Amino acid sequence: MNETKETKNWFARRAKTEAKKDIIPSSERFGNIVGLVVILLIGLYFVAHQMWSTGFFTSEFDTLIMILFYVSLMFGIFSNVVKVLFGRKNLARPVDVFEFLFATVATSWLFVVFPFEFAYFADVLPDFLRFLVQWISNDIARVIIVILCILHMLAAVYSSLAYNFVELKDSKNCVE
Repeated sequence: MNETKETKNWFARRAKTEAKKDIIPSSERFGNIVGLVVILLIGLYFVAHQMWSTGFFTSEFDTLIMILFYVSLMFGIFSNVVKVLFGRKNLARPVDVFEFLFATVATSWLFVVFPFEFAYFADVLPDFLRFLVQWISNDIARVIIVILCILHMLAAVYSSLAYNFVELKDSKNCVE
């Protein structure tokens, strides 16, 4: 009985905290714009690999995998746009949940198929910048993909719970 009360109190405190932080300050909105630029640059990096046929994408990188790969990036862009335009975290959370769930599926499938050859990952960079990424091997990339998959699942659960508890907290505040 006491455990249930403590759990409810933790959820209530967390919902209250999240509800208070729902309005995104301008500094965080700027951070979301920076995030948009970073995601676009990452996307362009992979497009360059594909356009220049560097060998980074193997023959297993078919249309389905390409859609999963690039749509995951597009959801990241869309989520940031919603946050920048509306300035409310809870309004963007359903988009975040869908983004994280989609990314979980996409990264899981990328791990299974693994259509990459990381020996060519640095090939689109200028020579003086290649050292930044040439240390990444296929094995390291697989570990990173597993970590991303786990983080996406956890983020989907957290965003879903945060959305529901903030909505519940807001609706209780309207009644009181």
